[in-house]
Amino acid sequence: MSAADAVRVERDGAILEVILDRPKANAIDGATSRRMGEVFAAFRDDPLLRVAILTGAGERAFCVGSDLKARAQTNRDDHPTTGFAGITKRFDLWKPVIAAVNGLCLGGGVEIVAACDLAVASDHVEFGLPEPRVGLAALGGGGLQRLARNLPLKYAMELVLTGRRFGAEEAKSIGLINDVVPRAELKARVRQMADAIIAGAPLAVEASKQVMLQSLALPNLVVALRTTYPAAERMLASEDAREGQRAFVEKRKPRWQGQ
Repeated sequence: MSAADAVRVERDGAILEVILDRPKANAIDGATSRRMGEVFAAFRDDPLLRVAILTGAGERAFCVGSDLKARAQTNRDDHPTTGFAGITKRFDLWKPVIAAVNGLCLGGGVEIVAACDLAVASDHVEFGLPEPRVGLAALGGGGLQRLARNLPLKYAMELVLTGRRFGAEEAKSIGLINDVVPRAELKARVRQMADAIIAGAPLAVEASKQVMLQSLALPNLVVALRTTYPAAERMLASEDAREGQRAFVEKRKPRWQGQ
């Protein structure tokens, strides 16, 4: 199977659905990561696209991580500079990406979810970070670094060191995902979330994501509040900022132009 066949894309208005389709469990090799990197770069650069939804084909697996058969041939990772799945080390994408976790989510799959901005899972989904059981660690997609920052440290340590599986409700309770829904409702719930994002002005959404993520790298709140963020400056000077205020005063729906 070629990398192009392993990553399907479907456009629906301002929404891009990225579908990982590698039998049997959507494991990712280097070629697939590079293809996904190309897809997310195209999404970033397309002014007509506002939100990406990342999911797995079928119902068995969202992503079970690295293709260990492929990795065993070289004993090293083979991912682009943007990281595992072309997204885990991408720091130039200010449009939102939503993970629709439709099946088993292990190892690199968890790292993908952690790298996405929002995530919804079906109630039957299991998560886990089993890398130590195959002599590895969750390094390729920054899982160790993200979980250490985003979860209580001892909780993150337990998940990483034991490799135990945990369910969707537990994933929600620790903040790894936003919501849990019945399997049949996953697509509709994620679409609802994407539509809510699209209702906002494009530049305002991008500025909001940029400020939140970039401010995390700053030493304290004082510095974060005094820092200038390019996307925010662009938003404040935009025609959409004026349009949004006019629409509010005139009690009508705003007409966003993305400029």
